[in-house]
Amino acid sequence: MKRLLIFFIVFCCICSAVAQERDSVLSFKVGGDVMVTIDYPAVMYKHRKTTLVFFALPNGNTTAQTRGKKLEAGDDWHYDIQHIGAQTRFVRNTWKRQNVIVVYLENTYKSWPQWKTQHPNYRELVQHITDTVISLAPTSFNVYFNGHSGGGRFLFSYLDGVDTIPAFVQRISFLDSNYGYDSSYTQKLITWLKSNKTTCLNVFAYNDSVAVYNGKPLVSATGGTWYRSRLMLQHLSSAFSFKQVRNDSLIVYKSNDARIQFFLKTNPDRKIFHTQQVELNGFIHSLFCGTRYDSRRYQYYTKRAYSKYIE
Repeated sequence: MKRLLIFFIVFCCICSAVAQERDSVLSFKVGGDVMVTIDYPAVMYKHRKTTLVFFALPNGNTTAQTRGKKLEAGDDWHYDIQHIGAQTRFVRNTWKRQNVIVVYLENTYKSWPQWKTQHPNYRELVQHITDTVISLAPTSFNVYFNGHSGGGRFLFSYLDGVDTIPAFVQRISFLDSNYGYDSSYTQKLITWLKSNKTTCLNVFAYNDSVAVYNGKPLVSATGGTWYRSRLMLQHLSSAFSFKQVRNDSLIVYKSNDARIQFFLKTNPDRKIFHTQQVELNGFIHSLFCGTRYDSRRYQYYTKRAYSKYIE
């Protein structure tokens, strides 16, 4: 609680007087087995709106690996496959009218699906985790939910715990992470998207149903994000119209107002593109797609646009 109080003071009092050279990071535990790490700008401008991006970690990764860094001799390769830290700096440098804060969510099991199975009261715990962070936010803020791989289970766990998705939740992004989707979430998402015309949903997946690892199928025909994403698209099509756009190996489905977008990568060579969807500007695009910043100084699934921001 002492650390939490310190963060609250910093959060509320930092202004634009003197900018530090680097962004600030604070970590604290919630519930004993969840580590919350908050990455906030060196300067918090009081006149700007704040966006809290909850980023649920992928299976098997630490927060440090997810944030990323320049590799040195002997470093684990996981430090070079996501670079959410550098992508965040790119976003802040572009989206200058917002205080962008990224909240990394890690648990001791390094797996949100496993964490859920260990906690029958996961609904209440997830609400407690998110409410703890939200309670520290300024009065003017939006919440984005985001996550990669098994991190999608945290997002669905949040949805399990609310009857109606709150209006302050403005964007939900699944970065190859919607393994847990089924029809029980459809109406909740439709109601949320229809009740507020500024809300956005975007989904990233590749054809993992044909991917092969060590000569064997990576997932079952219905167990991967390719199947789940197309199922979600089918269900949402009952309430929204979509147009299809083909761009090389990407098939993009957009609602008429571009608030809902599915980015589906084909896979004729049966490869694994699980982390590339994040690494190749995926986090940036999950925040910017459908906005005025869409593809500004970057392109999704092309070379890294954030390389100069890697620390």
